[in-house]
Amino acid sequence: MKQFLLKKTLLLVACLALMSSGEPKKEIFLIGDSISVQYWPYLKEYLSGWAELERKTDDGQAEKNLDVPAGANGGDSRMVVEFLRSKFKDPAFRPNYLLLNCGLHDIKHDPQTGVIQVTEADYRKNLNEIIRLLQKNKVSLVWIRTTWVVDEIHNSKSASIRRYEADVLKYNAIADEVCRKHKIPSIDLYSFSKQLGIEHIIDHVHYDDATRSLQAAYIAGFVQNILY
Repeated sequence: MKQFLLKKTLLLVACLALMSSGEPKKEIFLIGDSISVQYWPYLKEYLSGWAELERKTDDGQAEKNLDVPAGANGGDSRMVVEFLRSKFKDPAFRPNYLLLNCGLHDIKHDPQTGVIQVTEADYRKNLNEIIRLLQKNKVSLVWIRTTWVVDEIHNSKSASIRRYEADVLKYNAIADEVCRKHKIPSIDLYSFSKQLGIEHIIDHVHYDDATRSLQAAYIAGFVQNILY
């Protein structure tokens, strides 16, 4: 199954690299966590024939510490709300689509107190506020489900942050429910990444370069279907 998935995704990469839409390019803005920082260069390449992909500005600070959101790293759902409130003050910022994920930073636990960064209730509230802001400014949302966490890997390698797969499942379920309610398309990067296997995790939660390319191709295929 894994080999079939890899071959299918690699074929998609080749097709996306060759294709170009005859229609005007759609404008897409990406906000995501550190996973998106790493698949970004591939996604921009794969979408280049038929979409203009932009993201939060960055001069490399996001990759200095992937656990601390800065630059291109969108952080938790509270940070996304504040970013969009500020960004929409600029009338020039009106992309056709927002490609969005926030979740991994929401589920961070303080290892000393056990307190989670964003509660389930606040996560739901923040997602609804994001949707309200986008609807007000006539920007369509495409959601990306949060990638998986392997507890024993993550929490043995990260001293400053605790994350748990049980929270990923809860917060993805909240996002699923909100997306269904508002008829928002969702890309299941969680299941896709998990099917590729545990051996592709290179630290506590991030992926090797080959997996980043495949994640980007998977997202690009879904985005193409949604847009066209």
